Amino acid sequence: MISLIVAMDANHLIGSGGDLPWHLSEDLKRFKKLTTGNVVIMGRKTYDSIEARLGGPLPDRISIVITGNPEWRRDGVVVSHSLSTAVGHARLFGEREIFIIGGARVYAESLREKIPDRLYITRVEGEYTGDTWFPEIPDGYALTESEAGTQATYEVWERKS
Repeated sequence: MISLIVAMDANHLIGSGGDLPWHLSEDLKRFKKLTTGNVVIMGRKTYDSIEARLGGPLPDRISIVITGNPEWRRDGVVVSHSLSTAVGHARLFGEREIFIIGGARVYAESLREKIPDRLYITRVEGEYTGDTWFPEIPDGYALTESEAGTQATYEVWERKS
């Protein structure tokens, strides 16, 4: 199972200066619960923002980072040079769920190529300012779950067969 997980505001905003424009502990706990023990695929800028906060990769997850820089390396991280190669690497880790966690270019490519089977979308209440947006959800996905939280709505979308 390949899933995409994202939090966005009413205007599809997902980032501001390399970080989230909000801090919602409820959403961060959901992210941790869903991704722990699994594989996460991200772009290098997304990894840099995680490393700046945590000092390294997300704990208890296998991190695969996509970068065009052939010299880039980090301890505890699998390096890939394309999304398709990253997905291939992720599949080597067995029956774990694979999560695409950002950034905007990785999200856009994965949706364009119809890679995710499932989308976990957090719709954060309100409008924020920032510089990075999530693309429109393409045809071929259907909303299957929606749950209201305290400051967001949590949706699950499944790719139609």
